[in-house]
Amino acid sequence: MGPVLAGVLQLLALIAALALACIPLGNYMAKVYSSDNHWRVEKWVYKGIGANPDTEMTWSAYLRGVLAFSAVGVLFLYLLMRLQGVLPGSLGFSSVDPAQSFNTAVSFVTNTNWQSYYGEQTMGHVVQTAGLAVQNFVSAAVGMAVAVALVRGFARSRTGALGNFWSDLVRGTLRILMPAAAIAAIVLVACGVIQNFSGIHEVGQFMGGSQQWNGGAVASQEAIKEVGTNGGGYFNANSAHPFENPTPFTNLFEIFLILVIPFSLTRTFGVMVGSVRQGYAILATMFTIWLSFVALMMWTEFAHHGPAFQAAGGAYEGKEVRFGVGASSIFAVSTTLTSTGAVDSFHSSFTGLGGGITMLGMMLGEIAPGGVGSGLYGMLIMAVIAVFIAGLMVGRTPEYLGKKIGTREIKLAACYLLITPALVLVFTAVSMALPTPPHSMLNSGAHGFSEVLYAFTSASNNNGSAFAGLNANTDWFNTMTGLAMLLGRFLPMVFVLALAGSLAEQKPVPVTAGTLRTEKPLFTGLLVGAIVVITGLTYFPALALGPLAEGLAS
Repeated sequence: MGPVLAGVLQLLALIAALALACIPLGNYMAKVYSSDNHWRVEKWVYKGIGANPDTEMTWSAYLRGVLAFSAVGVLFLYLLMRLQGVLPGSLGFSSVDPAQSFNTAVSFVTNTNWQSYYGEQTMGHVVQTAGLAVQNFVSAAVGMAVAVALVRGFARSRTGALGNFWSDLVRGTLRILMPAAAIAAIVLVACGVIQNFSGIHEVGQFMGGSQQWNGGAVASQEAIKEVGTNGGGYFNANSAHPFENPTPFTNLFEIFLILVIPFSLTRTFGVMVGSVRQGYAILATMFTIWLSFVALMMWTEFAHHGPAFQAAGGAYEGKEVRFGVGASSIFAVSTTLTSTGAVDSFHSSFTGLGGGITMLGMMLGEIAPGGVGSGLYGMLIMAVIAVFIAGLMVGRTPEYLGKKIGTREIKLAACYLLITPALVLVFTAVSMALPTPPHSMLNSGAHGFSEVLYAFTSASNNNGSAFAGLNANTDWFNTMTGLAMLLGRFLPMVFVLALAGSLAEQKPVPVTAGTLRTEKPLFTGLLVGAIVVITGLTYFPALALGPLAEGLAS
């Protein structure tokens, strides 16, 4: 079997598995967030944190809950890493430096999981399990809660109430993420992923010296790393490491885990707003973009010019030979079109255009299908923009799901749309202008610029993957990427929740003959076009200086 055919067959198997899972999982999540019942363990949690899960919150109260919970998470994780040297189970590792502790704490709380450290040489068992793994669950649950709040804004009318943040957080964690991660971890252990609390072992000789490996609760962290679209690996090689991803089956299974909740949330959206066809329209938009990116990535990596590439059957540099070019292409697209950031190959070693595709996936806003929660609310914001554009074209007031898109709504959507590109471009420009930060680049020219552009694209979009050539463990990059992650996560949530509150206060608008049918293929095409054009106009100059220049020159 040729490598191209193998890649296509894996893609078809993945699509079939996702198609089977999306409807039942989406229905289940809609039931979870719409239920009035509380499990006994949930009541214990509410009592412990002093929250009343039945109290309805306005958008501002909901936002305060998000920010307060996340601030406590950053502080706790920061202190845990700073105290690692005196904690049991540290494997002899010292406390993490202040700048790196700040960066890592922010990274995991914002669902970014950017790592400027070697996991197997820096973090002990306590930090990995009690710190990083816990944030993998709750940061993902926060994103899902905000998405559900926006869906309620569309579904409700004449009320400012968006539900209860604490209830949504706990239910998302206990009823969705924990069961899914537990099942995934069992599958991964059965397929060879390690799960233990062993210490450091010397396993042989390497380059004239001893080679050492430490164990860990890898399977359980790997499961939530993918299910929650987190991406932080137990080992520096992430999902290219055989302890995290030992076989081609586990590789495909991990891609499935990355995509299943974001795609399924479109069904949840359709059920909660009372029109599954609206959910199918959003799903079709996400799937069209995702499949197009996979096809384009496979083409760039299989058909690159040059005798070395042709003799090898594709661009194998930086690819894990256990998986091949096809599977690595699917993984790279899936991880950058979501907020995952996990890698089974090194994106810096992709072809110039291939590296540009990974960057463009993040620049779209990671909405196809995006991270758990963040992908759905990002796509719904784009739907609001697309409806507004359509309204301008035909000269009537835009409406979406029975809600008028007025001045306030479009201002909030525009602010959401502009904040992340501003962070990416400003932080990149400053880093390239100052004398010291460019010293962290391994390469010069277009590829070196791409390393810095990729870093701030990844941080601001809360992705977490990186071009391998950039040394990000400096005070400048630890601090600046940390700020980019904080602002890129929580400023958009302000606008999302404010928009949700504004929509929930409206009374529904009756459907007329002039209403744009947003469940039709025409709207799907309009939405795809709006996403591509807006992103292209925003980022084309920066892409032209980096991956496009490199790709055209090779």
